Amino acid sequence: MAPPILKLDDILLTFGGTPLLAGAGLQVEPGDRICLVGRNGSGKSTLMKIAAGLAEPQSGEIFRHPSVTIRYLHQAPDFDGFDTVQAYAEAGLGPGDDPYRVAYLLQHLGLTGEEEPTRLSGGEARRAALARVLAPEPDILLLDEPTNHLDLPTIEWLEDELVRSRSALVLISHDRRFLEKVSTATVWLDRGQSRRLDRGFAHFEAWRDEVLEAEELEQHKLGKAIEREEHWLRYGVTARRKRNMRRLGELQDMRARHRGHKGPQGTVQATVADARESGKLVIEAEKITKAYGDRTIVAPFSIRVHRGDRIGLVGPNGAGKTTTLLKLLTGQLAPDTGSVKLGTNLEIATLDQKREELNLDETLAHYLTDGRGETLLVNGEQRHVTGYMKEFLFQPEQARTPIRDLSGGERARLMLARILARPTNLLILDEPTNDLDIETLDLLQEIVAGFSGTVILVSHDRDFLDRTVTSTIAPANPEAPDGRWIEYAGGYSDMMAQRRGALEERRRSEKAEKARSSGASSSPSEPQKAKGKLSFKQKFALENLPKEIARSEAEIAKREEKMADPDLFSRDPNGFAKLAAELEKLRTDLTRMEEEWLELEMLREELEGSAGGP
Repeated sequence: MAPPILKLDDILLTFGGTPLLAGAGLQVEPGDRICLVGRNGSGKSTLMKIAAGLAEPQSGEIFRHPSVTIRYLHQAPDFDGFDTVQAYAEAGLGPGDDPYRVAYLLQHLGLTGEEEPTRLSGGEARRAALARVLAPEPDILLLDEPTNHLDLPTIEWLEDELVRSRSALVLISHDRRFLEKVSTATVWLDRGQSRRLDRGFAHFEAWRDEVLEAEELEQHKLGKAIEREEHWLRYGVTARRKRNMRRLGELQDMRARHRGHKGPQGTVQATVADARESGKLVIEAEKITKAYGDRTIVAPFSIRVHRGDRIGLVGPNGAGKTTTLLKLLTGQLAPDTGSVKLGTNLEIATLDQKREELNLDETLAHYLTDGRGETLLVNGEQRHVTGYMKEFLFQPEQARTPIRDLSGGERARLMLARILARPTNLLILDEPTNDLDIETLDLLQEIVAGFSGTVILVSHDRDFLDRTVTSTIAPANPEAPDGRWIEYAGGYSDMMAQRRGALEERRRSEKAEKARSSGASSSPSEPQKAKGKLSFKQKFALENLPKEIARSEAEIAKREEKMADPDLFSRDPNGFAKLAAELEKLRTDLTRMEEEWLELEMLREELEGSAGGP
């Protein structure tokens, strides 16, 4: 095992008398890809800031290897003193770093580098901050919610970039699929302490449940032991005083452990407040269009949304999902042509990803009750605000806390509490998963999947989409959106499968047409040979290409395994570059061979079909 390059031990940090971190730790070795998980407010971001040297604990040991470089992704980057995004990103480079990395990263993150930092949106600022921390390829990357505000193509690119990276990673994210793809170890922060699992996030939830079950069993056993000792204390035969005093002391210790045990934080318990049923047809859009100048955002698009539908909107940032298509469908924006008809009895509740409706000086109680005292109406029942807050894991003493003191995840949970208290039959959720912890995400999934009304949601969370929606609307051309949108049955994975199927069918059709054209234009002197059977060369290739493809795949796997060595680049940069070039050539050759084999196989099927025909 390699020695750690970063180690935090027995970290203690207390806010307002309540320990946030009480003996937490974190150990990072070269090549680690650690996901840091835990409930909102458990101290994940704080522990990461301590690791980055941006916060100090009250006690504990911190070791950072003197030669190690660390980069931390700031949630709110400071652009002061920088005229362009390019200048900001380049400022993160060290003396020996490659300046071309900045241009490469900005391009893949959808930025030109010429943007003025003062005019960046929240998502653009996040992408600029990502370029700055990724460019130096540091020894340790600390990434707090790196996928927030990124669209799906960029998230998938970032996954591949991080998997290939030589940097050790510590990640905080709500995106299950992102964590499953990237992480190889998991650190769980719970009740101020940390536990480590040397497996990726895909194995976390089963392990967590085992730990909690074992803990519950241990507490049960302790309770039974206390009962036995109390029985002895009351009814046991008096023995030597010294022995009795020792046993009494042990009983008091057991009682103290039992009383002092802090169980896991509860789960959010909530349902959507019922509203009267909407009409069967919720939204009917007929050939709607929208353009801004020469740019078409929505080409003629038609859809019928029925009561009970759960529809996901996906696509790259800037395609117009939220600002145009969603507003057209909900009647907030008039189409240039076509019509939108909303159904009857609609009660709409909206969760806005920008959290713009939050007044940061308002208290939690005032926000939940609209300033109408200490109670709110939920499903026709008067509820005290502190009791309702508990269902969303807020403590009663937080009722008078200003919203500005909440973490991003707590703010998201608070907005969720408010919209779920109001009667609704049409939920509009714009990036609802941002900043939510895994447990709250589970609850939201259950709410959306079991909601009797209608849901339209915009999300870049692939796992959330797969678990909730009944259909997905996406651009017909995601690489270069041209205003055409298509509705696919099912979630994100279903959409991707249908797209792959359509693409493969189109390729097969094109190749068949090409093969037919090639056969029709063959030499008149060889009509029977071209029509009736493959040439010797074609038959030889058809038989041997699968072997060549298998050999090529094996060679690719060997090189990918070598490049997975996190120390290879620093130990042998020339060897790393040579391997990368070989890998690129092998992949190109593999693609060519697969296409050649597919074309020959289709030609063989066509010729055999012709031979067997009338």
